[in-house]
Amino acid sequence: MSEILRKIPESGFGSNLAVLKVCGDLPSPGVLSFPMPGISIALDSPYIPDKVLSLFEDLDKVVLQAGGRLYPAKDAHMSAALFQQTYPNWRKVEKFRDPMFMSDT
Repeated sequence: MSEILRKIPESGFGSNLAVLKVCGDLPSPGVLSFPMPGISIALDSPYIPDKVLSLFEDLDKVVLQAGGRLYPAKDAHMSAALFQQTYPNWRKVEKFRDPMFMSDT
């Protein structure tokens, strides 16, 4: 978390809102549940592609190196590859997805 909090001001880009949460170690029964032991941070910022996407790419690397993951309901920039890497149970849900439903079209 300290590296994330260091990288944000170093990037020259900030967040209008930040929320830190401590998640406990109780396992979640959800197949694609986000919470895991540790600290989560939610950042709310304006969308300025050339600045924010580069910052988020750097922050994603920090999260992956720490064994963390992004919250898919709130992280619109997350790629399919990153989602699949950090949510290994995604295949259990994918078989139920309607192939005619796509949220990005």
